[in-house]
Amino acid sequence: MHKSIFAALVTTAFIANVYAFDLGKALEGAVKEKIQETTGTKTEPANTDNADNQNAVADTPTAQPQINWKSPSRDEEVAIGREVTGSLLGAAPLVKNDDLQQYVNKVGRWVASQSERPDLPWKFGVIESNDLNAFAAPGGYVLITKGLYQTFQNEAQLAGVLGHEIAHVVQKHHLKVMQKQALLDMGAGLLGDKFGDNKLSKKAISTGAEISARNLDKSAEYEADRIGMMLAYRAGYDVYGLPEVLQNMAQINKSDDSVALLFKTHPHPDERLAQLGESAGSQLDKLKAGKTLENRLYLLR
Repeated sequence: MHKSIFAALVTTAFIANVYAFDLGKALEGAVKEKIQETTGTKTEPANTDNADNQNAVADTPTAQPQINWKSPSRDEEVAIGREVTGSLLGAAPLVKNDDLQQYVNKVGRWVASQSERPDLPWKFGVIESNDLNAFAAPGGYVLITKGLYQTFQNEAQLAGVLGHEIAHVVQKHHLKVMQKQALLDMGAGLLGDKFGDNKLSKKAISTGAEISARNLDKSAEYEADRIGMMLAYRAGYDVYGLPEVLQNMAQINKSDDSVALLFKTHPHPDERLAQLGESAGSQLDKLKAGKTLENRLYLLR
């Protein structure tokens, strides 16, 4: 069934996508809510039935970080991501539901543990917005909208979307764009002690929030799709979770406010799914069935 669904997805034209939340001019502010952080194990999909709240983290930056934009360290990358996430949360705060936040962190941390960067201080959150979108920021920060979360039918679909965003962080897609822009702004004659200039850092952080809220180039999105699917599969989930989400989004009219912006800024789902089908070939036929875990999905009312 899954194979036939995926084949249909690869050959059918779609009119919607997952990312459509336009933060517009509201990309300012600070982190005002917690991003819950929990951990999983590396043997099966994380057990989220009895998640606790012991690892709640409040990220409240008080000053712009001083960044070496020529070669940011891991700690600088995390600092950048914290500031970018603060800007995003300033426009759309976290949903005030600790159980939901704990659950999404449990799944996200488990999927992230399958990546090449499991040591990052991964943090995940669901934000107050009825639009359909997800965001990643450098250093291990991932946000999804309440509207997108409410479309999920099982935990594998959540894992697939989180895997896509985790892949953006692992591949440093946003960081590389920010880094390039920062160096261009500095100019060839300023490649000295001014890498830590506070004004430059502030401008780059603002640019990073805009990048996270809008779009990367198509190659980055395609790469995140491929890697995200496999991260979810490594975590024990059904590999078709992400394609199923894209299929569900295809049913939404392109003029709907929740997805309208995406049409202008992201690859169409048919393009993304065609790329997935081309890159996967017949390899998916060889994979063992993963778990969907419908009964474990946290229901947000």
